[in-house]
Amino acid sequence: MNRNVFIIGLVWPEPDSTAAGTRMLQLIDLLQKNEYKITFGCAALKTNRSISLESLNIETVDIELNNSNFDLQVKGLNPSIVLFDRYLTEEQYGWRIDENCPDALKILDTEDLHFLRNARHKAYKDSENVTLQYLQNDITKREIASIYRCDISLIISQYECELLTGIFNIDISLIHYIPFLQEPISINTICSYTLFEDRNHFMTIGNFKHQPNLDAVLYLKNNVWPLIRNKLPKAEIHIYGSYVTKRVQQLHNEEEGFLIKGWAEDLKETFTSYKVCLAPIQFGAGLKGKLIDSMLYGTPSITSQIGAEGMHGNYDWNGFIVDGIEQFSEKAIELYENKNKWMQAQKNGVTIINECFEVSLFEKSFIEKIQLFQDNLQEFRMRNFTGTMLKHHTMKSTKYLSKWIEAKNS
Repeated sequence: MNRNVFIIGLVWPEPDSTAAGTRMLQLIDLLQKNEYKITFGCAALKTNRSISLESLNIETVDIELNNSNFDLQVKGLNPSIVLFDRYLTEEQYGWRIDENCPDALKILDTEDLHFLRNARHKAYKDSENVTLQYLQNDITKREIASIYRCDISLIISQYECELLTGIFNIDISLIHYIPFLQEPISINTICSYTLFEDRNHFMTIGNFKHQPNLDAVLYLKNNVWPLIRNKLPKAEIHIYGSYVTKRVQQLHNEEEGFLIKGWAEDLKETFTSYKVCLAPIQFGAGLKGKLIDSMLYGTPSITSQIGAEGMHGNYDWNGFIVDGIEQFSEKAIELYENKNKWMQAQKNGVTIINECFEVSLFEKSFIEKIQLFQDNLQEFRMRNFTGTMLKHHTMKSTKYLSKWIEAKNS
């Protein structure tokens, strides 16, 4: 049986920089555990933070946009599964896969729903609630078209599954819920980390290329932190993250206890040094890697409704979920000072990881769905007439635009 998987990456994975990079490696690990052979291709340049995929027994290939050499590459790889890293890669390469590997199962990993993040960002700037008018934007049309053109789309959040099926009427068979995948943890392990009495200060972390992270830091600086600092004059907040810009660096102010630390060399050491993680996320989508890390390393968190969305089921949060500047500040101070609530928050985090993200809860159903679709691929595709129609129109537009660009470049 052909068990070759070709992953087309939007970027080379950076698990120490982005939650998307961590997510990709989790999927790769799951596939490798089930004896799939992985080849990873990407048109982007590697950075000094790109992980060495070769060290993980993953073959890598450089690919090019709008270049028919890709056709020869993918024929040589002969994948039975092609996994697209976000809808942008499916737009670029999906029609080439259809032409050169028509029997390959096409899987789209959405990472998060870009159109939802975009809608929320626009509504936030307009000081409005997210309505259907905001949701029906150009990115929505592109991303949902990509979902239809693929056989299976991986959705990271239950909320996003409900949005796709409830608001946009996408058939449940086309999507598959698979969140971040974690090994189980125990409260004994969490308690073996730094104790409450030995931790100091607040922290937050995030990739500053990601707009919701930048906005959250500005929200802290201008709104939340002054209130916390007024009540806790010796407390500091330390801001970590990759790709710190000059704009972010200019927020550094030692007198205010607002310190830009930049790149975190060791996540475990970083998180276990602090009492509380602050994440006042005002817009965005998907799941938040910093909040998963807070639970893994026993650092309770304060976040917003959007920050915690789709992350804890019916279980109590590992800290507090609050919106509003004053409420957020008050709960941050309460968690910082109250040891009993802090320790209970740690326990809540362990429960959330084990009940909502433990890898064994999702591995079997994912592999079984892949096998079911591979065994009945043409039948499933016949049921998805909308996808067939969109593929037809893609061939008439994206394909010939790509060929025109290639001819122009040559």
